Amino acid sequence: MDLSLPNNPGEDHAMGAQGLQSLESRYSVHVTIDRVEGLLRRKGIKIFARLDQAAEAQAVGISMLPMELLIFGDPKAGSPLMNQYPSLAIDLLLKALAWESKEKKVYLSVNTTAYLVERHHLEGEPFKQVESLLAQAVN
Repeated sequence: MDLSLPNNPGEDHAMGAQGLQSLESRYSVHVTIDRVEGLLRRKGIKIFARLDQAAEAQAVGISMLPMELLIFGDPKAGSPLMNQYPSLAIDLLLKALAWESKEKKVYLSVNTTAYLVERHHLEGEPFKQVESLLAQAVN
């Protein structure tokens, strides 16, 4: 499974942001987010919001390729981490973004565990299981 984005500067360069992992999905944007949501709910992880960003753009007359954002977390796990690492609150709740490229490929993008660990000087890798879970959603 390829975890990186194409290096072609004209191809979706905005999703090559530092600390962002993009997994190619074999499903549509909507189905990808449905799968993520289902997997998270089965693990008892709370879904706080689901935003259809393309629909919101369309509502104001702007055309956008399909893009949906899922905001989720586990207050039992996240709250103690935020108590220990207050800066982590800026990146929690966690987010998963499904989006379609100009080439009609669908990706699921998330902040990597390594990025969050480095950015907030965390001990261990508290979000590694979430990364694995999200990888299941695209296959």
